[in-house]
Amino acid sequence: MRIKLSVVAMFATILSGLSRAATLSDAEATFLDQLVTASMVLEQRCVGYEVDGAGGVQLGTRLLGSPNVAMAMIDAYSAAIKARNGESYDPGKFRAEVSDAAGKTFKRVWADLIKDPKGACTDYGDASVDRGLLRRY
Repeated sequence: MRIKLSVVAMFATILSGLSRAATLSDAEATFLDQLVTASMVLEQRCVGYEVDGAGGVQLGTRLLGSPNVAMAMIDAYSAAIKARNGESYDPGKFRAEVSDAAGKTFKRVWADLIKDPKGACTDYGDASVDRGLLRRY
């Protein structure tokens, strides 16, 4: 019985440590929010905007400190999208906290795009252009 309690206590300790570790830094949360917002503009086919991949990596580098960390966040977001859509993804790149935060941003932006499609497209699209994630065509 003591062994079982020790194992349960050990797992509880490990899991609580993992849950604390599984939070986004402010910079990660900011970059992810901006990444999700820009992708929603593209997904909704807001007229006049296209992806600026280099600009996205540059923004991520400024916020997160390195292009590798920026690409890791982009990959984690991509894995979250694939997981949510039931597609195969690299589980090594999936981060539950990224998926959760992206889902919240998605719902907020989606609601705005439903309420006022033209206004939200312009507001979110122009903000994403200003940040370097999108460009106008």
